[in-house]
Amino acid sequence: MWCDLGKLRTTVALVCLVTVSAGISDIGFAVRQRNYKPQEFRAVLHGLGYSVKVTNDALTDEEIKKAISEFQKGYKLTVDGKAGQKTQAFAANIVKILQGNLNAALKPNPPLPRDQFYSPRMEKLVKEYQKKNQLTETGIADLVLRQKLDENAKKAIGQTMKPTAKPTVKPTTKPTVKPTTKPTVKPTTKPKATPTVKPTATPSTTTSTTPSAESTTTPSTKAIP
Repeated sequence: MWCDLGKLRTTVALVCLVTVSAGISDIGFAVRQRNYKPQEFRAVLHGLGYSVKVTNDALTDEEIKKAISEFQKGYKLTVDGKAGQKTQAFAANIVKILQGNLNAALKPNPPLPRDQFYSPRMEKLVKEYQKKNQLTETGIADLVLRQKLDENAKKAIGQTMKPTAKPTVKPTTKPTVKPTTKPTVKPTTKPKATPTVKPTATPSTTTSTTPSAESTTTPSTKAIP
């Protein structure tokens, strides 16, 4: 993974921060064209803790070839003692990560540019970090220092990404609107209608009946003694 951030952005830097150690495999790194001059590449190796003089001599003497071989072996590259493109790409990537970590841990103003060079200002910031952590001020960021710096940078970035302010606004008002109106309409009419019609007709005929036929026949004869 090639972390090319330009200017430091905490959210992006947190993703791209990795611990640079001897166990990193070369498979995960994309080879990118790098054109170090001999003095620049020597400065990188020297700044990363390898025993090499910073001169403008060609990268062919035994000292520089040994330093390059150690670097290649540590990062599981093809060990040939030559500063090929993959070797340069690895070195450049480590420098860029180191620059990002220094920016996060020390917050220099202006921040270090994210480039491939181990500049005098970068060396100065390494010394500042060493002084801050009570280390010998050499300006050399060897593997042990880079691992420690990586941890500090992650903590610094984590602190800046956490919310520091808590919500202070609480609901201070309660609902003051209550239903002030009650139903005022009541049923004012009651059923007043009563049956006004009464039966006025009474039976004109009685139900009592008398025998309509009487016995008209009387005895016509009397008993004669």
